[in-house]
Amino acid sequence: MTDEGNQSAGITFVHLGFSEHPPLQAPLFLVFSAIYTVTVLGNLGMIVIIRVSPTLHTPMYFFLSNLSFLDFCYSSALTPKLLEILVVDTKTISYMGCMMQFFFGCSLVITEMFMLAVMAYDRLVAVCNPLLYTVAMSRKLCALLVAASYTWGGMCSLTITYSLLGLFFCGSNTINHFGCGYSAILSLACSDPYFSQMMCFIISTFNEACSLLIILSSYVFIVVTVVKMPSTGGCRKAFSTCASHLTAITIFHGTILLLFCLPTSISSWLLIKVATVFYTIVIPMLNPLIYSLRNNDVKEAARRLINTKLFSHAM
Repeated sequence: MTDEGNQSAGITFVHLGFSEHPPLQAPLFLVFSAIYTVTVLGNLGMIVIIRVSPTLHTPMYFFLSNLSFLDFCYSSALTPKLLEILVVDTKTISYMGCMMQFFFGCSLVITEMFMLAVMAYDRLVAVCNPLLYTVAMSRKLCALLVAASYTWGGMCSLTITYSLLGLFFCGSNTINHFGCGYSAILSLACSDPYFSQMMCFIISTFNEACSLLIILSSYVFIVVTVVKMPSTGGCRKAFSTCASHLTAITIFHGTILLLFCLPTSISSWLLIKVATVFYTIVIPMLNPLIYSLRNNDVKEAARRLINTKLFSHAM
């Protein structure tokens, strides 16, 4: 890292957030607070239900509990700062605080990207080879796939964050965003950002292409297998196990591709903020709802857990 880059460590960034719309500050705080509360309760509740219910101790729900953990962590890495920005007059964040927020946010996004790909592979094995499902998706393999997703996400995020740490910030310290996103940080750099841009482009493109390739390939094989099934009941059951996962994938990757395609011009910053709000706050809330409302096993396990608690209190 250059001396110029080291001098940037003393900078304090100022978040604009949604300050250009003062009447919306209080309503947005209430809405985002409610969403964050539902996100925390939903994802932690999903983890608890899966952990205490023996019927949910399968590879599918092991991956789902990790997805819930990622959504909880990702939302918690960004939402509290957003809520603070909406209510305080001094909307600042330190240089290292900004870099740490970016690192954790980026790491969790990439990890979730591959966690969804792993879940697609899990559905492939479950549908195409149901008799050997528990053997093929052994506990060791599941742990290895999850560990690989976390490790790869951390490595990619560390590489991009390191490229940002090498930049020199000398001009405006105002971030036209509510979080330390890559484009928002890069727009403040005075030094040449070419290396950082290339690293981010290569890593982002590679990860998005690889994860989508795994997902699409898995579902092509799933569709071919389902079409060959002799009974309509088997087809319906196979598709029902994949419906929640497909919904989560569509929302997650659809928002990523939208943000990837949006220009970073001044006129598009509001749209970027809105899309980022959906991506960082709404999606982590939706995932536990999608998997609980569309999944009879989860609903039944939750019902049994609630009834057990009520019975124990009645005694």
